[in-house]
Amino acid sequence: MSKARLVITAVTVEKRPVAEVAATYGMARSWIYELLTRYQDEGEAAFEPRSRRPKTSPNATPAETIELILRLRKELLDEGHDAGADTLVWHLLQHHRVTVSRATVHRILTRHGAVTPEPKKKPKSSYIRFEAAMPNQTWQSDFTHYPLTDTHAFPTGVEIITWLDDCSTATPCTCPRIGRSRPRSSRPASEKPQVSTASPRQRSPTTEWSTPSASPASAAKEAETASSSNYVTGTWSRRTLAPATPPPAARSNASSRP
Repeated sequence: MSKARLVITAVTVEKRPVAEVAATYGMARSWIYELLTRYQDEGEAAFEPRSRRPKTSPNATPAETIELILRLRKELLDEGHDAGADTLVWHLLQHHRVTVSRATVHRILTRHGAVTPEPKKKPKSSYIRFEAAMPNQTWQSDFTHYPLTDTHAFPTGVEIITWLDDCSTATPCTCPRIGRSRPRSSRPASEKPQVSTASPRQRSPTTEWSTPSASPASAAKEAETASSSNYVTGTWSRRTLAPATPPPAARSNASSRP
């Protein structure tokens, strides 16, 4: 509820004195009387916020200049000439002695629909990501290929996989065997794989959504009674491999003289 509605309601409905309402809401009595006058003349429209645009705009482009810009653009296009903002600025200065900036001309053309906007940046609405409403509703998986220096044991490298609960952003540790690391009762309602572009030569073929047959309600109910031993969790063992190029020998500080 707006402050204007509160003030008008306090005076007209609650029958409170204007001085008391002004002291309660920290407003001047003259402003309250003006709100009451608006309410008597306009009714419910008095509660809506009014435009703060100034009554006069001394720096606004004159209407004659706007009509001239639109007319010049139409004439140039009909004759097959360029009619961009730079060209219009030149014609205005050379033939009509009117000085207008390029940005102003482009703004006028865009406002009157004379040009088609071609934005090069993504709108901010595209950055709003999807987020699941409940935990264990959607899991996100990300596959990243990582080459290792030990090409004998791992000739093609390894695939690093991570899982992320889309709602709680909890990340469980993933074992090499995904099927055994989680029972069917703890599977989410949907999974959303994401393929990383770390290596263009090695990419995971898993790019589709997968949805288990169990419903989210039944899966959540079974997850409560499932044994914790059925869900295998572990940690990745970090293996220290020998470097491909041996480090240089340490330089001795001892003197070689006899």
